[in-house]
Amino acid sequence: MHVVLAGGGTAGHIEPALNTADALRARDCGISLSVLGTERGLETTLVPARGYSLTLIPAVPLPRALNADLVSLPRRLTKAVEQVAEHLTSTHADVVVGFGGYVSLPAYLAARRLNIPIVVHEANAKPGLANRVGARFAAAIVDTVAGSIKGATTLGLPLRFAIRQFDKQSAAVAAMELWPLRPERPVLLVFGGSQGARHLNDVVREAADSIIEMGFDVLHSVGRNNNDQLVTGTAGYVTVPYIDRMDFAYGAASVAVTRAGAMTVAELTAVGLPAIYVPLPIGNGEQRLNAAAVVQAGGGEMIDDSKFTAATLVEVLSRWQLEGLAKRAEAAASCGHKNDVDMFVDIILKTAQRSTS
Repeated sequence: MHVVLAGGGTAGHIEPALNTADALRARDCGISLSVLGTERGLETTLVPARGYSLTLIPAVPLPRALNADLVSLPRRLTKAVEQVAEHLTSTHADVVVGFGGYVSLPAYLAARRLNIPIVVHEANAKPGLANRVGARFAAAIVDTVAGSIKGATTLGLPLRFAIRQFDKQSAAVAAMELWPLRPERPVLLVFGGSQGARHLNDVVREAADSIIEMGFDVLHSVGRNNNDQLVTGTAGYVTVPYIDRMDFAYGAASVAVTRAGAMTVAELTAVGLPAIYVPLPIGNGEQRLNAAAVVQAGGGEMIDDSKFTAATLVEVLSRWQLEGLAKRAEAAASCGHKNDVDMFVDIILKTAQRSTS
């Protein structure tokens, strides 16, 4: 059986695809895998690093204005569909699993042309165009936020094994060995994704002294391209460009400050870590929706990017301390799903088996 996964561009599309690939490979039942991506996305490094074959196809972004790109769209899309069809034929693909993004639309159209069943996975509360199109003729549809796509089965986002097998105590011990954090103090974890978030960085840096005076240590990932925002010489304020072992960071942390991408929300709730969510102020508003249920349950608080200031951050942390962080952690955990990827794999395999029978 050969499974083709289509997910590229941002980590929000790639990570669920790779986590699903890991879960498929763990079944150890003769499954072969390949991943479709584009040369402009993070998949060019993330996919090979996880040990999977990556086939590159042209990115076909949809123009948002009447211009030359719109005129050339049919030709570019046709070329991409033809390249995907060649890959599906050469690998004898039994099923195509798409996670949205530039690469998924050509994958869906090529699979439909070849009568290969597709499974659509939508991580966000608002689906993009590719998944909206694919869902019209998909053999199976899965969403993470109930009601995102009509006819979908709602499951938690596919998570890494490190998160599915998370043990907070052992992860905390590993974190203290890796970073100069003080085990007797609660830790505020700050991250804005692999590239960081400069506004979050600026606010936390301004508030750092007050936060430390409140009794917190701070572990702050500023982003790979933001070395100018690294801070040294302040006890209790640890800044790093990037955190490879997020499970260790989750183990050390008592509360997080972050954006509200679907994978971020899924991981934080799976490990029971309450968060102050500052949704990305661009896009179609999906980040607010991603975190809405967690906030409603009491496992987080949402602050608009324009209203996120040092004073606001200190006020929320002070209030949470008085209320008790443990209560917030329990509320966050109540929204988590650790092992739903197993049910997603079942759906994929059943769909593929129907195509081979």
